[in-house]
Amino acid sequence: VQLQASGGGLVQAGGSLRLSCAASGGTFSNYAIGWFRQAPGKERELVAAISWGGGRIYYADSVKDRFTISRDNAKNTVYLQMNSLKPEDTAVYYCATKRGWSSDLDQGRRYESWGQGTQVTVSS
Repeated sequence: VQLQASGGGLVQAGGSLRLSCAASGGTFSNYAIGWFRQAPGKERELVAAISWGGGRIYYADSVKDRFTISRDNAKNTVYLQMNSLKPEDTAVYYCATKRGWSSDLDQGRRYESWGQGTQVTVSS
């Protein structure tokens, strides 16, 4: 499966963006999808994840109640709606595929395919 992330940009604090992760070349609905982010000088962190059917969802504490992850398997796309953005949300955001749903959800090495990343910059 190949992934293409898009939707990043520059936004003021308090604003919103919607990221998209479009998949091709495989059976998209077989995979859980995670959105990770990496800011300069910081480790990559899992922001949100959604199971193959959408029935299980994970959010990092730092984004709960502000971000919403969803998927449309008919369109082979996962979305990350980001509201009430803060300067600390500034990072490159990546989507990635994972087989199954398990306790190692936040381990990037457990993910198979990665998108190219999309830059999100939140100004204060």
